[in-house]
Amino acid sequence: MSTDDQPPASGPFEGPEKLLEIWFAPSPADCPDAPAPGTPGPDGGKFGLRKVPRAVWEEMLDIVKCKILSVVEGMEMDAYLLSESSFFVSPHRLILKTCGTTLNLLGVPRILEIAREHADFPSVYRLFYSRKAFMFPERQLGPHREWRAEIEFLDNLFPNGSAYTVGKVNGDHWLLYLTAPGDNSSSNGGTAPSSPQVLPQDADADADALDAPAESPADDPPASADDDDAIASDYTIEILMTHLSEEGRSPFFSKAPPDETHDTAGADALAISSEIGITDIFPSHITTLDAYSFHPCGYSCNALLKWRPDAGENPARSGEGYYTIHVTPEEGWSYASFECNVPLPTRPTDKSTSVPDLKTLIRRVVDIFRPGKITLTLFISSKDNDAAEEEEGESTVETAQRAFKSALMYPARRTGCEETASSAGLYKRTDKINYEFGGYDLAFASFELRSPSSA
Repeated sequence: MSTDDQPPASGPFEGPEKLLEIWFAPSPADCPDAPAPGTPGPDGGKFGLRKVPRAVWEEMLDIVKCKILSVVEGMEMDAYLLSESSFFVSPHRLILKTCGTTLNLLGVPRILEIAREHADFPSVYRLFYSRKAFMFPERQLGPHREWRAEIEFLDNLFPNGSAYTVGKVNGDHWLLYLTAPGDNSSSNGGTAPSSPQVLPQDADADADALDAPAESPADDPPASADDDDAIASDYTIEILMTHLSEEGRSPFFSKAPPDETHDTAGADALAISSEIGITDIFPSHITTLDAYSFHPCGYSCNALLKWRPDAGENPARSGEGYYTIHVTPEEGWSYASFECNVPLPTRPTDKSTSVPDLKTLIRRVVDIFRPGKITLTLFISSKDNDAAEEEEGESTVETAQRAFKSALMYPARRTGCEETASSAGLYKRTDKINYEFGGYDLAFASFELRSPSSA
């Protein structure tokens, strides 16, 4: 579909989302009404925040200025597709991700009331709020007009919060606000970070690497432990993309007449998902996909991933996660985001039925959109990072940084199998930062397309 065929846009839309994550307990097993392992809970197996009626969430989302389009109920969480992004509800935690000029933070006071009234949670265990720098900050409303106002809003609710800017203030950067657990948390719960590890770029070394004909086995991230219990307990990868290519944008412009788009939005979106490879990001047998195609343009999807066969059987052992994708395809402010909380292996596998390793996942996502600029973040609980460092001799965040670089800066092997992503090897890294927060570690990196002269 050519650019000339695309319907005109109504004005600039803010694609980069506001991401709010609130934990009311360390795990589902810590909910006041959590069932014993192997026993069904009340209300059809739902407990904690999952007991909250949809109508109550809808009333909260009215404050935020978005609507529920559809919902998928999983073994361990419920995934709501919104008019502006996504809402995920687990027994002990919720994740609210909203784009445009939504008032994400204004929903927090009502969320706290709902948690007390419906799930017997008297307080917050941890809170995280993050976002990429806005494209059009002047269009935002309420506390979202500037980062300082967002900080002040949250500080008034949470006296132990800390705020950070990660990356270039005058370039691509990522903003984070987080709180520490209460006094009953682990000793690793403070929020004061160490100094960030900002690694200088070696232009000559990077140029040599880019000229390499293929990946060396040494460039692959080291293997992780095969034991499921060694997998990280809290792990979130984000791939935030701007300046999408024409090929990456064109599928997300609606071809249906306006009066038919509502009835066919779900089916159209599922067809797009299959045609461009979104359904191939994770194995189909573990994926439940819910998608929506907007008119005149735009796309959103939520996927629940049953990455352990026993998902839902033990509140103390997570086995279900999610990914979510949102696309704003208009030229001039094109944007796509991918977020996933399934712990990914660090070693590739030959099995098509396996969860992809981090490098493979990045290539699958980036090859769909062919963006001009990419920001990647991996946020992981420190106890898992510390364990990996002790066992492997390298921290999980540094392993992730090598996977980021390997996925985007080195050409893929030409073996006739799936590892032939055309985006591989086309990018240069423009920033790399590792950050240690209280209880969590962050790997942050930004990349942009190399100019043709340097290819």
